[in-house]
Amino acid sequence: MKKILLLSIIALGTFTVKAASIGANSRLTMVADTGDTPLTISGSVDAYYKYDFAKSSQIGTSFATDHNSFSIGMVDIALKKTTGKTSFVGEISFGPRGQSQSIPDQAVTGGAASSFHIQNLYVNYAATDALTFTMGYMGTFIGYEVISPAANFNYSTSYLFTNGPFQNAGFKATYAFSSKASLMAGIFNDGWNTYTSMGKIDNFGAQLFVSPVDGWNAYLNVLTGHSAGTEFDLTTSYQITDAFKLGLNAADYTLPSYVGKGGFSGAALYPQLAVSSSVTLGLRGEYFKPKAGVAGYSFVAAGTSVTALTATANIKSGNLTIIPEIRLDNGSANTFLNKSGMPTKKASQALLAVVYSF
Repeated sequence: MKKILLLSIIALGTFTVKAASIGANSRLTMVADTGDTPLTISGSVDAYYKYDFAKSSQIGTSFATDHNSFSIGMVDIALKKTTGKTSFVGEISFGPRGQSQSIPDQAVTGGAASSFHIQNLYVNYAATDALTFTMGYMGTFIGYEVISPAANFNYSTSYLFTNGPFQNAGFKATYAFSSKASLMAGIFNDGWNTYTSMGKIDNFGAQLFVSPVDGWNAYLNVLTGHSAGTEFDLTTSYQITDAFKLGLNAADYTLPSYVGKGGFSGAALYPQLAVSSSVTLGLRGEYFKPKAGVAGYSFVAAGTSVTALTATANIKSGNLTIIPEIRLDNGSANTFLNKSGMPTKKASQALLAVVYSF
């Protein structure tokens, strides 16, 4: 019995667990006593209440679709580790927010939607200090907003986010000219949001990153292929002062030629003002217009447009962020329905979300 206890203590002693400093970016770190860099475990948990003033869900963007309900988002868990020149990222989510992303994958495989979704699963190889190769299933480089609620300021998502890719599977190379500029180029599977191809690897993607001055980052992106179409995207943000930040996302998407004419274009502006160390106020003003032709990926009718204004606050207490939000959408045509079920140009909703990051 003493030998078993001694062996258990020795085995346990080969790992140390460190809790990172409390804050929005805190991490649980497991360190093997081998000299390797730490394995970091991070993620988030989120829940929300949303009320649509038409008394039914009206706004066709991603996630947070439940009306008049205390609902859950997802549990998101990410593992990261670097050893020498190699590193990996593995990230998986559980819950409705993840389940809604699994539908495209299941549409390919013919199965039912699952309750979990792989967000990221890729490996990196740093050939030199400037050149890195990456292969696997990756969160897309297109767009301003991302899947994780912990990494977004607004809890609801934009039309640009919903209609663009979420993830891409492929191989890419990134070359850093300096800390102020880099270029990424890669080849990706023919379909968006699936880690298996439909028989082709025919998407090409590229991203040019520049940082003209401290606090200003800009990304020029393109993703194009015969099967998925072509999207051009500009994502930029500028921390103008310690308190004021301004972001911009503009994109244009064209359907693949074999489908027909169609796609979308739009832009979103993101001003944010920190009024204290724990409270930040922000707006998202978006204009979104599907192109005339074949219906794209949006519920908004081709040839019409939607203007959306979202007012959001982030109230932080340690690792917890409380997010009250009001959203007002206005269509150029009768895109929505009112409380009586009659067509109308306007839609509005209010929500309260909580996001805990670890």
